[in-house]
Amino acid sequence: MTQLPQTAIQKMLGSRYPIIQTAMGWVATPELVAGTCNAGGIGFLAAGVMKAEEVGPAIDKVRSMTSAPFGVNFHMFQPGAAQIVETLIDRKVAAVSFGRGPDKKMIARFKDAGIICIPTVGAVKHAKKMVELGVDMVVVQGGEGGGHTGSTASTILLPQVLDAVKVPVVAAGGFADGRGLAAALAYGAHGIAMGTRFLMTKESPVPQQTKERYLKASVDDIFVTAKLDGLPQRMIRNAFTARLEKSTGIGMLYNALSSAWKLKQLTGASVGDLLKSARDMGHGSDAPFSQSLMAAIAPVYIQRATVEGKPDEGVMATGLVAGRLTDLPSCEELIQRIVREAEERLDALIAMVQTGHN
Repeated sequence: MTQLPQTAIQKMLGSRYPIIQTAMGWVATPELVAGTCNAGGIGFLAAGVMKAEEVGPAIDKVRSMTSAPFGVNFHMFQPGAAQIVETLIDRKVAAVSFGRGPDKKMIARFKDAGIICIPTVGAVKHAKKMVELGVDMVVVQGGEGGGHTGSTASTILLPQVLDAVKVPVVAAGGFADGRGLAAALAYGAHGIAMGTRFLMTKESPVPQQTKERYLKASVDDIFVTAKLDGLPQRMIRNAFTARLEKSTGIGMLYNALSSAWKLKQLTGASVGDLLKSARDMGHGSDAPFSQSLMAAIAPVYIQRATVEGKPDEGVMATGLVAGRLTDLPSCEELIQRIVREAEERLDALIAMVQTGHN
């Protein structure tokens, strides 16, 4: 059987297979990251929803469960970001991922420390900008992806970015199996990054009642809304999103203020920190303050569903691919299945080529 090629993911990040587990807030815990890494992928720890002082111990916990390399995701606009940066450099993590935030100087600091910088982008212009800032590779998330997402499908966006940048590109948005991995490699990507598929595994910390709601969701149950924080986000329809879609400016402000207090308790952020985060999130946009504040405290709504196990009272962020997933495998079972399926697909393609030449 044809073996998967060695791509930049294996060579630069040190994993056995070209498969990345993305840093989903409240979901990408040390347990899931270690499970992914031990199975041959590379996991990214979700530090974006942690207190600054929690990041170091979380990294240490991952290292207590796996000897494989792993990455950490964070946001420069979160409380304690500067401290988190120092922790990542001090702990010498293998890689960092991020969206908006780090500038050229910050990226240079990471690279000087031997840390691979691999941001996630959803548009060609953002990919070009990140390359200009000096990143090592980019994850390109098509519109099928979960959480914040764009409108361009992976089948269009991926080749656009591949043509536009010279660094290794990883495909995300709509990937969940070996066929997708084989297709991504055929496009010219160096592998795939998956969030929803890893959320729906045994090692995922998401409570069973919430996982069951993910399993029951059809493609028609998954939609995109900008009502949460002013940016398009993909999630599963539930009682919370029904209320959210009907909310007015006053209602949004009430929800934002009540949830801001909850986030203050969870993260230790001060009122000033939350207001600053809201200003940073809304910088350069015409969004009202209530919506910017909603953006800053959105993790609270995800936490209700994915940590507290209250799927009707929070946000179940998801990729469109959840509408066709029907099982909860272990990370080992999942990755081995993906590798096997991808190699079978590559074998089938080679056989077709050989038959065509005979």
